[in-house]
Amino acid sequence: MQKLPIGIQSFSELRKGGFLYVDKTQSIYELTEGSKYYFLSRPRRFGKSLLLSTIGALFLGQKELFQGLWIEDKWNWNKKHPVLHIPFASLDYKVNGLEVELQKHIQEIAHSYRIALRNDSLKNQFEELLRKLSEKEEQVVLLIDEYDKPIIDYLGGDIGQARENQQVLKNFYSVIKDSDPYLRLVFITGVSKFSKVSIFSDLNNLYDLTIHDRIAAKMLGYTQEELESCFEDYITYTASQLDVKEEALIERIREWYNGYSWDGQLYVYNPFSILNFFQKGVFLNYWFKTATPAFLIELVRKEPFYDFDGIAVGEEAFDAFELREKLDLVMLFFQTGYLTIKAWDRAFGLYTLGYPNREVKSSMLNYLAKAFADVEASEMRPLITRLREYFLKGDIAQVVSLLNGLFKRMPYQLKAKTEVSYHALVHIVFHLLGMYMRSEVNTLDGRADAIVETEQTVYCMEFKLDKSAKEALKQIKERGYLEGYHQTGKKTIAIGINFSSEKGCIDDWEMEAC
Repeated sequence: MQKLPIGIQSFSELRKGGFLYVDKTQSIYELTEGSKYYFLSRPRRFGKSLLLSTIGALFLGQKELFQGLWIEDKWNWNKKHPVLHIPFASLDYKVNGLEVELQKHIQEIAHSYRIALRNDSLKNQFEELLRKLSEKEEQVVLLIDEYDKPIIDYLGGDIGQARENQQVLKNFYSVIKDSDPYLRLVFITGVSKFSKVSIFSDLNNLYDLTIHDRIAAKMLGYTQEELESCFEDYITYTASQLDVKEEALIERIREWYNGYSWDGQLYVYNPFSILNFFQKGVFLNYWFKTATPAFLIELVRKEPFYDFDGIAVGEEAFDAFELREKLDLVMLFFQTGYLTIKAWDRAFGLYTLGYPNREVKSSMLNYLAKAFADVEASEMRPLITRLREYFLKGDIAQVVSLLNGLFKRMPYQLKAKTEVSYHALVHIVFHLLGMYMRSEVNTLDGRADAIVETEQTVYCMEFKLDKSAKEALKQIKERGYLEGYHQTGKKTIAIGINFSSEKGCIDDWEMEAC
């Protein structure tokens, strides 16, 4: 089996080191034969840096790296172009400032091509470098990786610094349009998609690949076909190690790591999670662990907002991201990869967003629990495991006791927003429980707060605030939340629970067979 390229972002290193490469060169070729200016937004750890490194190697004419790949006999290797690559993740702007670091990088590239820059300002040096590179060799290939990092690094914190960096970038990128004669290709990638007005006001010819582009959909991430063909040996080996059939393993991998889509039709795997899974052979939350979304959780706590699955948005939402004090939380979650397009209604231009897969959903729910109950992510799985055991035993007193423990840990500032905060915690806890047993919140004739199903029993739970457990029980019976389960032959139990906002906990509960 070929080595797995975990963490490798250099195409040269990957190919020379004999690592597994999922061939994306046909998609790259199709793009280079089309437009000239491209923008692509994708979540972190999705292969954006490797993509740009591959494009760079292609235009530098490094034919030896492409042996055996689709593009090998289709590219003109005799024509080479200078490549100007700006990887913002490698710039130390937090210490030295963004403008200083950009200028330093531009000067280093000029020096590598033996070009002397005569201008002093960043903007003029950038223009001078593009012009002189083009005059000295061929038109320049400009690759900008993580263009937005100097902005998103400060979201949820120093918004002033984010705005300052935004102006530096806007001034810097303004050079590109007037440098058109010097450019062969411009490819800009990032996590977020800020509006053209705020960043690329002059680049009105920038083609956005992010949503509904057939080529881009396959260019980053692994398709189902690529998973089963390129990782065939790993699937066979892992299935034998886990003592499961290959078909069952593939389905479980799909549940855990597939589900990312930017058109609601083609779904792909996160490469980082797949590579790590086959390396360790264990189902874990690999992608989520690489960066805890602390600022997102703080924004959730301020709203507060918790039910992200199944959100409907219009087409306009994907083009309306602005840097402001109150950020669009749903679109932030989408752009950073915690939500994806689950369905697209062509007739009305409506998109349904949701968690892409089990890895992201379970991880995000754990962190939301931290926001609403001050419970660390590492604590949630043991708590949910105990909750599952109590339901299986029918020990509802312990279920209530565990819930009470969570409600007492709710941060003080959230208790002022009592109803939404309690609802949030119930939602999070029972959706997490649904990862390990059947747990849901919807019925055909109404909306039950929680329904939990074991092999012998179906429990329906209704929560009230500053009322009574009897009133909660009455609602379950009157609205027939359990009627659809009577034909299963299982016991059906209604549980009414009341929260006291004064006491900050459950002060009354009753259960009844019905």
